[in-house]
Amino acid sequence: MTLIADCIPMPFRHHAVVASTLIVLALAQPAATTEIDHAKQYRDCIALSKIAPNEAFGSALAWRDLGGGEAAEHCVAASLVALEQFAEAATRLEALAQRTRRAASIKAGLLGHAAQAWLLDGKPERAETVLTTALRLTPDQPDLLVDRAQARADRNDYASAIEDLNRAIDIHGGSADAFAFRATAQRHLEQPEAALRDVGYALALDLLHPEALLERGNLRRIKGDERGARKDWMMVLSVAPNTPAADAARANLEDMDVNKQ
Repeated sequence: MTLIADCIPMPFRHHAVVASTLIVLALAQPAATTEIDHAKQYRDCIALSKIAPNEAFGSALAWRDLGGGEAAEHCVAASLVALEQFAEAATRLEALAQRTRRAASIKAGLLGHAAQAWLLDGKPERAETVLTTALRLTPDQPDLLVDRAQARADRNDYASAIEDLNRAIDIHGGSADAFAFRATAQRHLEQPEAALRDVGYALALDLLHPEALLERGNLRRIKGDERGARKDWMMVLSVAPNTPAADAARANLEDMDVNKQ
């Protein structure tokens, strides 16, 4: 029996503290550029990067040259992520984190974004290094701990991943992501009962959480409950059709059907 799905690459997400602070920074641009509403420009640029990244990239570069500052640089990087230029985006985000004189939380958030880009580029070792630096700046930031757990799991260091997830859950009380990722790590360490318990916690927080449904399907198949596994994987395809979780669910279904022949 082959289970395709392991740790699922997370989507690039914008840490709230970074986004809100960059809007503040945009409002504080020099007087020479006050004819531009920089806060609106930042919001519009980030939104555009999700639907038309080429256009957003060009717009962000032009805005940067007109005095958009760090907010514009951040949108350049976000556009590069959407264009799947992950290494270039990560490098720019690291450089921006090094240059900024803002609060430690902003530096850490930018480094967190850089690490997510390194993960998407298939560089978990680099991502872990960057996240460790970020966590020195903000040791109790649960999102960074979850991200580092992802990097460690991608290196098959599931025990260390669980340590980070335990800490994130202790600090924040737990999120669906944290419980679902910990369940995956526990399965790899042959702790199926603990994994099932964490999947239950994740689904109690988010009934349709794709990674939790995917993982419950994996665990059900291990127990021989192919009907239950199929139901969970089909639900993933329904609620999150164009995601890595759906790709894994589809592969699992195909594997299960092949083994029946």
